[in-house]
Amino acid sequence: MKRFYKDVTLAHSDLGWHVMLDGRPIKTPSGAPQVVASKQLAEMLATEWRSQGETIIPSSFRFRDMTDYALDVVARDPAEIIDKLIGFAETDTLCYRADPEEALYRRQQELWEPLITELEAREGISLHRVSGIVHKAQPNGSLKKLRQRLAELPPLQLAALELLTSLSASLCVGLAALEEGADGEALWAAASLEEEWQADLWGREEEAEERRARRKADFLAAMEFARAVG
Repeated sequence: MKRFYKDVTLAHSDLGWHVMLDGRPIKTPSGAPQVVASKQLAEMLATEWRSQGETIIPSSFRFRDMTDYALDVVARDPAEIIDKLIGFAETDTLCYRADPEEALYRRQQELWEPLITELEAREGISLHRVSGIVHKAQPNGSLKKLRQRLAELPPLQLAALELLTSLSASLCVGLAALEEGADGEALWAAASLEEEWQADLWGREEEAEERRARRKADFLAAMEFARAVG
């Protein structure tokens, strides 16, 4: 698609911040006003539009797409997103470890255990750790508290958390990414530990490396988005 606008500006109203293209406010795919409370996020959205050349590249609109998803989908039915996130908590990757005598287990303990214990302390919950792949149900009380915590999040932050959690296969990692001062590089290293371990063991392939790089970039972008709306 060719660029169809010249000027990108911001406007503020009682509803919040709007990105304007040649003086016209942007709308979401459903036709709703694309309005955000955070000026920082509005600036990020405007930057995506300003950075386009003569041809618009749809894949470069990471923050616009997350915003539209939050406003059109998450805000309409947050309970559905929360159910999905609780499903990740029930089988959180960080709770499933290798056998204790394996070297991988020691690495998992080093990277994963601090994240789990910090989550437990923050949320006042306890989670089971399992060696092997046999499922063990998490305590109902812990899942209930996590559900209550998720219900407190506004749609934009809940949308960011869904992406963070899906990419890392861990609600523990997703929630840690929302914390002030969170280290995105360290969190991604924890989330990708097993995949990187296998790649080191069996060799690396160019396509797999490119996929991991894209997923990491998406994870870090979701963290940036979450901080802007938080």
